Amino acid sequence: MKSAELLTDAFARVQEAVHQAVEGLSEKELVARVDSGSNSIAWLVWHLTRIQDDHVADAFGTEQVWTSEGWSGRFGLPFPEGATGFGHTAKQVAAVHAPADLLLDYYDAVHARTLVHLATLSDADLDRVVDTRWTPHVTLGVRLVSVIAEDNQHAGQAAYVRGVVERGEAL
Repeated sequence: MKSAELLTDAFARVQEAVHQAVEGLSEKELVARVDSGSNSIAWLVWHLTRIQDDHVADAFGTEQVWTSEGWSGRFGLPFPEGATGFGHTAKQVAAVHAPADLLLDYYDAVHARTLVHLATLSDADLDRVVDTRWTPHVTLGVRLVSVIAEDNQHAGQAAYVRGVVERGEAL
């Protein structure tokens, strides 16, 4: 198995987890929270998708799906267009409202763009430095693994919140 195939498989597993966390839920269920300071499923999925979109586009030198395909306008969130959710307050988390189909359609668009980029990779490409703000510098391989780890963490959190919502224990 080549590295690009392994990364494609990992991103496919994220996609599966995202769909399992979101499908079949109402917008009310998607914005429910365990407590007033926690994240909702809608925010978690929006955030993990924004991170993947932002980081992958930056690593490959392309425009984000968020802006190039008009997703920012479709969501209509009260944040700057470049916001990804890092550092959001509880009030900002509560502002993310979206139906399941919008969340999943945006995620799937970002996933599809990610797969297009992965299809172009050779193993040697993974050593290319994509971020010099860190010591050591971040390579493409490290950045992609980081995105997968972040996405999996938040997809797991969304699955947990879904369980709480389905038991009727969420706010």
